[in-house]
Amino acid sequence: MIGRLKGNIIEKQPPHVLIDVGGVGYEAQAPMTSFYPMPAVGEQVILHTHLSVSENAHQLFAFYTFDERKLFRTLIKVSGVGPKMALAILSGMPVNEFVQCVAEGNSAALVKVPGVGKKTAERLIIEVKDKIKGWDNLDSTVATFGDTIASSPQASITADAESALIALGYKPTDAAKVITSVQKNETVDTSEELIRLALKSLAG
Repeated sequence: MIGRLKGNIIEKQPPHVLIDVGGVGYEAQAPMTSFYPMPAVGEQVILHTHLSVSENAHQLFAFYTFDERKLFRTLIKVSGVGPKMALAILSGMPVNEFVQCVAEGNSAALVKVPGVGKKTAERLIIEVKDKIKGWDNLDSTVATFGDTIASSPQASITADAESALIALGYKPTDAAKVITSVQKNETVDTSEELIRLALKSLAG
């Protein structure tokens, strides 16, 4: 089991990140909450990982904080919730926000995540509620955008953002529509920021 990676970021194309560890490139999928604080390409990063093995594929998932991985592993144990949906949930809200939604029984917030219907949201609340009791001192890393994030041409930013939303489960038409809407009202310099604003708009 690959549980942790420490190396230099070779490539970032949400939701995928490629890390060079001792000359070996590890490709992993990460939730957007992990992408936001992640350093720029060429910088060193330490990520907590989870290796998902199935008959069809071996998938590596990476998380910026231990609590993100902890919640991911809790989510994939819920009936009907696979790695893709768990990644979408973590991309839509920080760990502490999800814990609060479950504690309050707020299924309305959960159904805004692509692929999560009313029944799945209710199942999540029922099955996860007991498992997250006593989750104190959660790492509520706030998404920030500093000078460490490299800029790229606007067309590339738009394409990367659309690809990320589609990979998270949103329909291509919905992804294109919300990104166009965000760009009309906001000036963004990175794909990570555009994705964050698009997810916020979709959640609203």
